[in-house]
Amino acid sequence: MNFQVTVLKILVSYPRGHASMADLKRDMAILATSGRDWAERTRRLAARVPDLDIFSQGLVERLDGGWRITDKGRAVLEIMEARPASGLPEAVRESFGQTDGAPLALRNQRRQKRRRLRRAAAAKRTSSAQ
Repeated sequence: MNFQVTVLKILVSYPRGHASMADLKRDMAILATSGRDWAERTRRLAARVPDLDIFSQGLVERLDGGWRITDKGRAVLEIMEARPASGLPEAVRESFGQTDGAPLALRNQRRQKRRRLRRAAAAKRTSSAQ
């Protein structure tokens, strides 16, 4: 589990982005024991911003016995969570060996061609049966 990403995700879920230390610790404990999915997700998000340092970069500030996410912190979290430009998950694009989504587009074209051929054959059968 990536601590810094988890802190950002927890803080953004609170009203005004502020949580007491007790709330943070409780939520961290829940997420830390929630399974591998959360750890993998935070690892993927952290990989998008490799030099993440929530305090020195001004993403989180200490305030009133707790921490608060800043506007800059919200912006960085949005960048981390943004989908890749092609709209396909990275794992899917990598499994095709390309990053432009071309195999999926080619598959869709082939599917459309098969549908057109089936419709034409069905229309031909219908007209010859009458």
